[in-house]
Amino acid sequence: MPLTSLREFLDNNNIKYQVIFHSKAYTAQEIANLAHIPGQELAKTVILTLDGHLAMAVLPASAHVDVAAIRVIAGVENARLASELEFKDRFPGCETGAMPPFGNLYDMAVFVDEELAKDKEIAFNAGSHTELVRMAFHDFVHLVNPRVTRFSTRKVRAFDAGEDRLW
Repeated sequence: MPLTSLREFLDNNNIKYQVIFHSKAYTAQEIANLAHIPGQELAKTVILTLDGHLAMAVLPASAHVDVAAIRVIAGVENARLASELEFKDRFPGCETGAMPPFGNLYDMAVFVDEELAKDKEIAFNAGSHTELVRMAFHDFVHLVNPRVTRFSTRKVRAFDAGEDRLW
């Protein structure tokens, strides 16, 4: 869903939002710094496979997914991170790793970590590595109807790579 389609969806639902353009960035920390957004307010979308079905986990950029917790929450037998090959064709027009967290538009269940609910606003990639959308968290919940629960843990430092892991 490129930014144009996302904007159309938000406009059709009378949602107030802000588009933030930034230079190309791939890591959550880079994006937060470029966009001047606190890391706990910047959301990332992680694609999971739950008993063979794709689902979205939306969590603070400064955290990672506890897949075992998602398995229990979803009540499934098998849960794992999906590979890019499994989901890249599911998001036409989106750059890999920059999918907006609107699983309802892609026929996917959406799980949102409760840490994001603590802020009034949420910001997320809008289909590219150069665009973010920032909007009220309650509007996001109204549009997506996600399951808001606890499934993230704090991000650990990857000393060998010298940068934060995304999950």
